[in-house]
Amino acid sequence: MPVRPTAALFLTSVLVATAATALTACGNGSGSSPDTVKVSFKQSTDNSIHVMDDYLEGVKEEFEKSHPGKKVDLVPIKAPDSEYYTKLQQMLRSPKTAPDLVYEDTFLINSDITSGYLKPLDAYLAQWPDWGRFIDTAKTAARGQDGRTYGVPDGTDTRGLWYDKGIFAKAGIPTPWQPKTWDDVLDAARAIKRKVPGVTPLNVYTGKPAGEAATMQGFEMLLYGTDAAAHGDPLYDEKTKKWIAGSDAFKDALAFVETVYKDKLGPDVSTALDPNIQTIVRGDLLPKGKLGIDLDGSWLPQDWLPGSGHEWPEWPDRLGLAAMPTQHGQAPGKVSMSGGWTWAIPAKAGNPDLAFEFIKTMQSKANARKWYVANSGIAVREDVAADPSYVTAQPGTKFFTDLVSVTHYRPAYPAYPKVSTAIQEAMEAVTTGDLSVDKAAAEYDSALKDVTDNQVTAR
Repeated sequence: MPVRPTAALFLTSVLVATAATALTACGNGSGSSPDTVKVSFKQSTDNSIHVMDDYLEGVKEEFEKSHPGKKVDLVPIKAPDSEYYTKLQQMLRSPKTAPDLVYEDTFLINSDITSGYLKPLDAYLAQWPDWGRFIDTAKTAARGQDGRTYGVPDGTDTRGLWYDKGIFAKAGIPTPWQPKTWDDVLDAARAIKRKVPGVTPLNVYTGKPAGEAATMQGFEMLLYGTDAAAHGDPLYDEKTKKWIAGSDAFKDALAFVETVYKDKLGPDVSTALDPNIQTIVRGDLLPKGKLGIDLDGSWLPQDWLPGSGHEWPEWPDRLGLAAMPTQHGQAPGKVSMSGGWTWAIPAKAGNPDLAFEFIKTMQSKANARKWYVANSGIAVREDVAADPSYVTAQPGTKFFTDLVSVTHYRPAYPAYPKVSTAIQEAMEAVTTGDLSVDKAAAEYDSALKDVTDNQVTAR
C-alpha cells in the first residue's frame, strides 16, 4: 500500500520500538570492558545473506589472535537502510549505548559530526602508513566541513543499468544494449511490457520506504544526467553555499519517475514502496527472470556469490550491464553516482584506541581486497585497485570501476539527510499519483526551505 498518514504513524512506532531494541542490544555500554571493542554494523534483512557477518567474523578471529587478551564483540543491527540510520543515531547519543566502532554511510558523516556523534581520526591516521594508500576522493567522502577526517572508507560504489538478456531477446531488443538517452531506456521498458507479459519492465527505486536508495540509485542518477549537471552540482550551489530550488532539472527527473509508475513500467506501487524492495529485487525479481531492467548499484553480485544464500552462478550469462545515459545523450553521455560506507569511532566510545587498532586490521591490504571482492565493492586503496586478483575477481568489476570517470558525489553536508527525505517524499507523491510533477516539485521547494533554514537559491 502507498504510505499514507496511518502507515507513517505505524512506521514511526516501528522505528521507536526497533531503536529501543538496538539500545538494549548494546548492553551496558562500550566502556564496560577496556579489553573489548564493540563493533556495530548493518546486517542484511535477508537471513540468507551473511557477507558482512562472515567477513567481520574472520577479521575478529585475526584481531583476537594478534592482540592477546583483547576481544571483539560484534553488534549487528538488522534493518533496512533508513531504520539502520535511526537506530544508529539513537545508540550514539549516550556513552551507555555507543559502540566503539560503527559502520557509517558517508551521506551521514557531516550531520553526525554536527550532532557531536563522531570522533575525529586525524591523530590516528597520521600514525598509520596505510592511510597514504587510500585515494583522495575516498578520503574526501569521510571528511567533515571542519577539514578533519571522521571515518575510514571501506570501498566505494558506482551505479548503472542491469538488464536480463533473455527478456531482451523475447522483446526483440538487441544486445549488448547501451541506451543513449532516457527515452531509449523508456522505449526498451515499453517494448518489454508489450512483448513479455508477466515481468516488470523497469525498476527505479522510489519513495520514503526505500530511503537513500530511492534518492541515490533513483532520483540522483536522473538529476545528475540532466543539462544542469554541466553547470555545477544540480542539488547544491557551491558558490552561494545554498540548496537549489525551482529547478527544471528537478522536474525532469521527477517526470521520469512519474512516467515509470504512471505507465506501469515499474513494480506495483505496493512492491515499490515496500521497505525491503532492494532485497526483493536482488533476491527474487532478478534471479527469477521477473525484471527486465534494474537501475542499481555495483554491489549486487555479493548476494549471488557462493555461500550467500542466493547463489546464482549463472548471473554473468543472464545479465548484461549498461551505463545510465544522460537525459538527451549530451556529454559525457553517461552518468553514475558514488558513495560508500566508512568505519567511524563514536565520540562517546569507551575504547577508541582499541577501535582504531581493529580498523587497521580490517583495512590491511589483504583484508581490504577480501572485502572488495566479497561485497562487490570498488577499491579505494590504490594498491588493491592495481591488483589483478581484484580486477578479475568477478565479472562487472572493470565495468563499474570504469564508471568512476563519470561519477558524481552527493553534497553530503549536514542538511543532506533531510534534503534526501524531501526528495523521497516528492518521488513517492508522483509514484502514487497523489501529486502532479509541478505540485510535488513545489512541495519539495517548500520543504527545502524548512530543512535548510532557508538556505535556498533558485536556478
